[in-house]
Amino acid sequence: MRYAKFFSLALAVCLLIWISRASALTDEEVNNIELYQRLAAGVVKITSTVIEHDVLMHAVPAEGTGTGSIIDPRGYILTNKHVIGSGKLVVTLANGKKYRARLIGSDLGSDLAIVKIDVPPEGLTVIPMGDSAGLKVGQKAISIGDPFGLGKSLTVGVISSVGRTVRASNGFLVENVIQTDAAINPGNSGGPLIDSSGKIIGITTAIFSPTGASVGIGFAIPVNLARKVASQLIKKGYYSYSYLGAALMDLFPEISRVLKLPVKRGALVTVVVPGGPAQKAGLKGGIAKGRIGNDIVMSGADVIVSVNGVQVNNADAAVREIHRLRPGDVVRLGIVRSDGTPKILTFILGERPPGEHNRAAVSRIIHRPGAV
Repeated sequence: MRYAKFFSLALAVCLLIWISRASALTDEEVNNIELYQRLAAGVVKITSTVIEHDVLMHAVPAEGTGTGSIIDPRGYILTNKHVIGSGKLVVTLANGKKYRARLIGSDLGSDLAIVKIDVPPEGLTVIPMGDSAGLKVGQKAISIGDPFGLGKSLTVGVISSVGRTVRASNGFLVENVIQTDAAINPGNSGGPLIDSSGKIIGITTAIFSPTGASVGIGFAIPVNLARKVASQLIKKGYYSYSYLGAALMDLFPEISRVLKLPVKRGALVTVVVPGGPAQKAGLKGGIAKGRIGNDIVMSGADVIVSVNGVQVNNADAAVREIHRLRPGDVVRLGIVRSDGTPKILTFILGERPPGEHNRAAVSRIIHRPGAV
């Protein structure tokens, strides 16, 4: 009898230990829960109202939703430019309270925007910004957002690639973009991508999907870029880009052959803005039209082959190197004239005029032209 009681007691203890272990949360789960509980209040829903027209041209209000992150106790919220639309903005906090928001500034080149709500600092949860410079593939990535407008949710994944380059809607290239498999769906745009310490490492901006829903390939603007852009948007309403004052297009061997140029690859200057830094330095655009099949190209133009000593083989490469510089920096353009004369033009870059910060790339000729 005594043996039976001892056996039953031992069995009960083992059962309790097994149940306790089976119901215990893993360290990973504890981290996920803690981050959500701590940071979810700093993630907001942004609703933009715009006026659309039906087939009879009647004005019909339409709503779009996205996500944003509170990044400053003064009420500044970081989101995507494509989230804000062009109409009335309403921000919904985690407690359900709604506030009218005003647009502080936006930048089409990075697809980022800052909106502001007037709420006392004690009523806001600020999500700290981290560092995207040393991110590693395989590192944990958490997305908090408002997919499909259904309400706040959390998805967990990893950083599946770093150093991606994507093209913004105005033709600018955004570098060092983060790729993640954390589920990102419509409505998540503008929300934070967070590391395991609870800091923002990226701003979710796009997905690659044949269906319009998540297939495990999402992209986020790196927080180091977002920090720089957000600072200038708050300060002056726009982000300063270096300004060459020219439109470029890819130079391919077939174009070079038709135009009888001495180089086969580079950035062909199609247009030079009157009075801009490039024109003052002597850069020459096209002066006569030539035809290649159904495409029209400009002859007599300079070809940029290097920027500050870095060889460039196309317009994208030239734009990328120029955008690494800031307004007021000295740039050295290695060019080849249409007659084959090589030359170095050294001059100071200007600041892109405010009216052109969110304008689509100038001179839509062929082969992905870019304006700088």
